Amino acid sequence: MSNEPSSAADARRRVTELVREARICMLTTIGVDGRMVSRPMGLQEAEFDGDLWFFAYADSAKVRQIRVNPEVNVSFSDSRRDAWVSIAGTAREGYDRAKAEQLWTPLLEAWFPDGPDTPGITLLKVRASSAEYWDSPSSTMVQLFGYARAAVTGKPPRAGENREVSY
Repeated sequence: MSNEPSSAADARRRVTELVREARICMLTTIGVDGRMVSRPMGLQEAEFDGDLWFFAYADSAKVRQIRVNPEVNVSFSDSRRDAWVSIAGTAREGYDRAKAEQLWTPLLEAWFPDGPDTPGITLLKVRASSAEYWDSPSSTMVQLFGYARAAVTGKPPRAGENREVSY
């Protein structure tokens, strides 16, 4: 059975699956000096419906950068499955107690020791405008064989599926 999506809805579902499986991502913002700045973040909600949620401190550099320029990129890598997702979108910051309680997990206490009552805690919501993914459904050995064949034939290997998705 092929993993290849047959429609935009199927492609969005595949993005959701890949995001859910990866969970850790790199959030890229634009600094006040125009440089792109990336840092690892843990996704708080695996039911990706076009919105990504993160906890942060309201006085952090990433939040200050988002207040100035809300355009961000969130990238996921799942090396176990040889899959990658890049999501472009717009971020906004704001604390919603009910949403914080809904998203809260005990693992977050390492960064926010007082739970949702941690002073200065806030939420980041990234609304996706587009996504692109690369998904290699074959095993590492099959991929290595493809690379070896490419070296001999001079033709690029079939790297798997690549799709762009609009939200």
